[in-house]
Amino acid sequence: MAVTHSRLYNTVSRYYPKYYSKEDVKVFVAAGKLTAEEYKEITGDEYAE
Repeated sequence: MAVTHSRLYNTVSRYYPKYYSKEDVKVFVAAGKLTAEEYKEITGDEYAE
């Protein structure tokens, strides 16, 4: 079964960390554009509000 990611996942993962910081990625999670699990996949850290 294929893994389904949020609409912005590919863009954010492509541009992290060159253009997006961990704080930027947190903003996407807080706005509901990424999930906490996707945050961990992108940054390697657990999401904490």
